[in-house]
Amino acid sequence: MRITAIALVLCSLVPFAGVAQQTEPPSGEDPLHRPLDQILDLYVRDGLVYYHALKTERARLDRYMASLNVPARTYDGWSAQEKMAFWIDAYNAFVLETVINHYPIHGRSTAYPASSIRQIPGAFEETTWRAAGRSVTLDQIEKNILPEFKEPRVFLALGRGAVGSGRLRSEAYTGERFARQLDDIQKEFVSEQPMLRIDRMTGEISVTPILSWREQQFVAAYDKPDSRFAQRSPIERALLAFIQPNLLPLEKEFVQKNEFKVVFHQFDWNLNDLTGR
Repeated sequence: MRITAIALVLCSLVPFAGVAQQTEPPSGEDPLHRPLDQILDLYVRDGLVYYHALKTERARLDRYMASLNVPARTYDGWSAQEKMAFWIDAYNAFVLETVINHYPIHGRSTAYPASSIRQIPGAFEETTWRAAGRSVTLDQIEKNILPEFKEPRVFLALGRGAVGSGRLRSEAYTGERFARQLDDIQKEFVSEQPMLRIDRMTGEISVTPILSWREQQFVAAYDKPDSRFAQRSPIERALLAFIQPNLLPLEKEFVQKNEFKVVFHQFDWNLNDLTGR
């Protein structure tokens, strides 16, 4: 009888063990950024955002924003990868909050699309946010904080609330999966129209102006000696070193002929809004 009773108890625990396994966070998930993981997974599709839905259900984003103001001593104890992931997540969350605070955007400036985040006065250079014990603007994160890490790919991870920034990921950045995420950004760069356009018919390579905005960081990381491109500018050599490993065979052949022109196309400031599409 005792053996039977014990067996029944053990059997009754099996379903609960299965539930516990199912509720474990995905590999590489950071408890701090888990809410952002859930937000991006729910409201972002192929880089575009359901801003209308996010605005009507914003409580989770508001709580995540508040959690970003961790003590400075906590931040100081993180690895470089954790710090970079933190600032990218903070930046992208601040952009989401900026947009939904003014959504739907109906600006009058003729310099940008009517629904652009650029229609919001001071969105990048004036509005301040609290993170890691300090007060920062979006521009300060991009221009002052992230350059300290000497990893230029982080600038391609910033959403900026614009189609021209490339695909906003449907997951948060975390220290554990940061290396893989940056590698993915570099691989996807060559196939995303807002990032790179190679036209073999016209002999032109058109690239996002993000590289020109952050030219110093990209040149420092990727401009290596290469006799084939010795006469090209440092930023052009950096671009070629950055994209060549992931080009298609015909594209590599085109690049190796070294008969192309490099131009920076206009940044697309249209809001990366999925609502109504």
